[in-house]
Amino acid sequence: MTDSSRLDEALAAAPAAVSGAATLAELDAVEKALLGDTSAIGEARRSMGSLDPADRPRVGAQLNTATKEIQGLLASRLSELEAQDEDRRLQDERIDVTLESITLQSGSLHLLQQTMNDIVDIFVSLGYQVATGPEAELAWYNFDALNTPPTHPSRLESDTMYLDFGDPADEVLLRTHTSPVQARWMEANDPPVYIVVPGKTYRLDTVDATHLPVFHQIEGLAVDENITFSDLKGTLAHWAREFFGPKTKVRFRPHFFPFTEPSAELDVSCFACDGGEPTCRVCKGAGWLEMMGCGVVDPNVLEAVGYDPAEVSGFAFGMGVERPAMVRHGINSIRHFVDNDLRFLRQF
Repeated sequence: MTDSSRLDEALAAAPAAVSGAATLAELDAVEKALLGDTSAIGEARRSMGSLDPADRPRVGAQLNTATKEIQGLLASRLSELEAQDEDRRLQDERIDVTLESITLQSGSLHLLQQTMNDIVDIFVSLGYQVATGPEAELAWYNFDALNTPPTHPSRLESDTMYLDFGDPADEVLLRTHTSPVQARWMEANDPPVYIVVPGKTYRLDTVDATHLPVFHQIEGLAVDENITFSDLKGTLAHWAREFFGPKTKVRFRPHFFPFTEPSAELDVSCFACDGGEPTCRVCKGAGWLEMMGCGVVDPNVLEAVGYDPAEVSGFAFGMGVERPAMVRHGINSIRHFVDNDLRFLRQF
């Protein structure tokens, strides 16, 4: 068989051989069989030197044509197999982005923080500033500067968490109220003073439905010329209407606090029944809800911080944050605030 005939046969068989290669490895084997040294084209290339000079141009042209056509077939099949291989890898390594990913739920402010913010915002809208102070406090600011004598029962270790107890001149404790910030603020600032003081407080209370050893409080202080008890009444009546509703009424019951004189307890009318329904879940038929202690700042407190009681006067008030939150939302146990039960927290 002549080289020309073998080239024709190789070219005729090439399309079937190339298309039959199912993998890149099989295509490499087909390429060696069609264009390798032992193939018809390889042998024709080696025998070119032994051909009659007159036949060389024709056989050479036929060799080049067959080689180019086979190379074209191989290149086309290579592209097809590479595309198939890429599609297969894409399918095998595919990530279904339509599946829901794992996401963390968005958090929210705790109900106590929400309540604290609501109360503070009411007083800020009246022109009050927000003040803060240390939770580990000196007994001087917690008691003495607030006209609380050494014999007062709240100064006993059974009532107060001391960090350093025994030397009255240098005792350190966890503050029992946020009122020490009032004394610190007045020491550092001249009147007039209008501040609210939100924060944590600590007392040796046994945990029950209405008590926690760590709770939150908001103190308020106003010191200026000609401040009277009527200013206190008007301010707290405004707070009650803003917080509980425009129909809320207030009443003041005489009380005693060392740092105010006169002193009072503030009650607000029950917003749930508006008048003492016996079956009311909020006031239990009383018609009134106890909210906070308040009064006119004792002159001894003003003198302790360097103010002149003859020139300025003031009023102060203090409320727990847990109490109005419980009343407002009908919560029957203060322990719900610290149980970390998401079923409770997500309601607010």
